[in-house]
Amino acid sequence: MTHDHDIETLIVAAHALTRVAALETRSETPSAQWRTLTILRDRGPLRVGELARLSRVTQPGMTRLAGQMAELGLIDRSTDASDSRVTVVSVTPLGLEALDTWLLQLTAALAPHFDDLTEAEWDALRTTAAILARKTAAVEVAR
Repeated sequence: MTHDHDIETLIVAAHALTRVAALETRSETPSAQWRTLTILRDRGPLRVGELARLSRVTQPGMTRLAGQMAELGLIDRSTDASDSRVTVVSVTPLGLEALDTWLLQLTAALAPHFDDLTEAEWDALRTTAAILARKTAAVEVAR
């Protein structure tokens, strides 16, 4: 087995975990909404174009999503102080609360799938999660 195969296995497993989470929570909310709230929570206010890039959606798609999320009170939209043609998006307290609630639901829905893990396996998951968080944060900062 090569390191490339290990990375591939990790990616495929992460996608499967995401699918299981969606099925278990029965959430009708688009994953792009949760991704957008997470990005805004972690990065702070962003221009729509940058938010679209980080969320991996088109700018028109992000503009639509931002409009829907603003109507729900999850985000605020404002004009960029340096360029009035540009919209800046920020997460609201209600948006943070919704994200926290979803993360709790997600964790509760997935927890039974991990009930049979040994302490050594939990240690391995903690280590893996920490490595992934560190490596993905390094990539996001560099871009």
